[in-house]
Amino acid sequence: MADPVTTVPADQTRIHNIGYRAYDGPRLGRAYARRSLYSQSLRGSYGLGRSVKSKVLPMLLFVVMCLPAGIMVAVAVFTKANDLPVDYTRYAIILQAVISLYIASQAPQSVSRDLRFKTVPLYFSRPIETSDYVRAKYAALASALFVLTAAPLIVLYVGALLAKLDFADQTKGFAQGLVSVALLSLLFAGIGLVIASVTPRRGFGIAAVIAVLTITYGAVSTLQAIADVQDSTGAIAWIGLFSPITLIDGVQSAFLGAASAFPGGHGPGTAAGLVYVLVTLGLIAGCYGLLTRRYKKVGL
Repeated sequence: MADPVTTVPADQTRIHNIGYRAYDGPRLGRAYARRSLYSQSLRGSYGLGRSVKSKVLPMLLFVVMCLPAGIMVAVAVFTKANDLPVDYTRYAIILQAVISLYIASQAPQSVSRDLRFKTVPLYFSRPIETSDYVRAKYAALASALFVLTAAPLIVLYVGALLAKLDFADQTKGFAQGLVSVALLSLLFAGIGLVIASVTPRRGFGIAAVIAVLTITYGAVSTLQAIADVQDSTGAIAWIGLFSPITLIDGVQSAFLGAASAFPGGHGPGTAAGLVYVLVTLGLIAGCYGLLTRRYKKVGL
C-alpha cells in the first residue's frame, strides 16, 4: 500500500532571501579613515575615550608641565617683575625629563598595542594604506606632544601680558618658543614611534625610549663638560649633534635668539647651526621613512 502524500498548506509556504544587500550609501574614502585614525590616536594620547587608569599619567604630566609656568607667572605678577624668570625657548629644555617620560609612555601606547593584538591587518582591510597609518600616528603623537609643550608657553604669555610686560618682546619670544617646541614635537614623536614600533611589548618600548633619550643626553652632556674643562670649546657645539634635546637647543640658540644651555654657553654659530637644522630635518624624515618601511613588513 502506498504511503499517503503529505500536503503542505499554501499559507505555510515561505521563500527566504538571505543574501546581503549591496551598500549604496556614501563612501567616505581614505581621507576620512585617516582623519578618524588621527583623531582616535590623539585622544588616546591623553587617555580620552579610555579607562580612568589610562588618563592618570598623561594628565599628571600635563599638569607637571604647566605648574611651573603658573608659578612663574604668579611671581612675575605679584612682584611686578620686568621680565619672566625663564625664556620661552628655555622652558622645554628645562623640563625635558617630563617630555621624555611622556613620549616614552605614549609612543608604545600608540603603536605597540596594535602590533601586540594584531589589529594592524584590520586597519589595512579598510580603504587605508601604510602611508595613511604612518601619517595619522605620526601626526597624532606630534600634535599631542605639541599640546604638552605649547600649553605652558601659553600660560607664560598670558601671564606676561597680565603683568604688563612689553607686548612686542613677549610676542616675539612666544612665537620663537612655539617654533622650537613644534620642531621638538616632530623630532621626539618620530624617534619614539620608531623605537616603539620595533616591539609589541609596551614595557619594552617604554624602557627603550627612555634609554635612548636619557643615555644620549647624558653621554653628550658629559662629553661637552669634559671638552669645556679642557678648553676645547670648538668641539662643544659639534658634540651636541648626537642627542635629540641638544639638537633642539642648538637650533634655537643659532636661529631663534635663545641662550644656549651648552657648557659655558658655547652654542653653535650660524654655519654649525645650519648643520643642526639639516640633521634635525634629516632625522625627522628618516623616522618617517623607517616607520613606512616597518609597516610595509608587518604581517598582514
